[in-house]
Amino acid sequence: MTASVASLWRHPIKSHGREALSKVTLTQGQTMPWDRTWAVAHDASKATNAEWSPCAGFSRVAKAPALMAITATLDQASETLTLRHPDRPDLTFQPDNQPERLIDWVRPLMPENRAASTRIVRVPGRGMTDSDFPSVTLCNHNSHRAVEQRVGHDLSIHRWRGNVWIDGLGPWEEFEWLDRDIRIGGAVLRPRERTDRCVATTANPKTGGRDADTLGALEHWGHQDFSVRAEVIEGGEIRLGDPVEPL
Repeated sequence: MTASVASLWRHPIKSHGREALSKVTLTQGQTMPWDRTWAVAHDASKATNAEWSPCAGFSRVAKAPALMAITATLDQASETLTLRHPDRPDLTFQPDNQPERLIDWVRPLMPENRAASTRIVRVPGRGMTDSDFPSVTLCNHNSHRAVEQRVGHDLSIHRWRGNVWIDGLGPWEEFEWLDRDIRIGGAVLRPRERTDRCVATTANPKTGGRDADTLGALEHWGHQDFSVRAEVIEGGEIRLGDPVEPL
């Protein structure tokens, strides 16, 4: 079976919603367009709009699992986002101009014993990925299915918050791609590191409740990694169904 693109996802605000795409145009050295463009800093954060900051400075699913149940729709022309959550009314706002609307909306979803969300950060030209380089996360459906089998029931792929989902690979084959060029549609990417996982993946993307021992399942293979973070070497368009092949 030829490997191919099964789905494409972006996350306009880090840890605050996901959105499906049918196609995307990648740019050399950049994250997926509009992926982690914004991030929500908490009251203990030193993150600024000047440079990339590590994930510890932001409100995220690892500390507030209810955030996992947010979905997003972005109008790129107006930079207007609509967020949805099963326990909150829909919110439509502009992150750059109306940050207080998100802070108020998300407050009931945040644990009382965690640092409170206070402001939205945006670094021009730099998506706030967890990696210290602009990355696109490549996920393998058959690795996901292996985790499902280990856990003993179905799991949503959204626990992993990936960008490009690929079908037709052997389980964990993506780990063999490190430092190799991979052509995906019209783009070429180079996986640079495995994605180490945290307690965020235990949260259910429909409910926001922690309900699966994903980390324990991964330890069966001697690690807690899922997916690879890749650098865009050659920009180009990727569409659903496009072939995926190592070069």
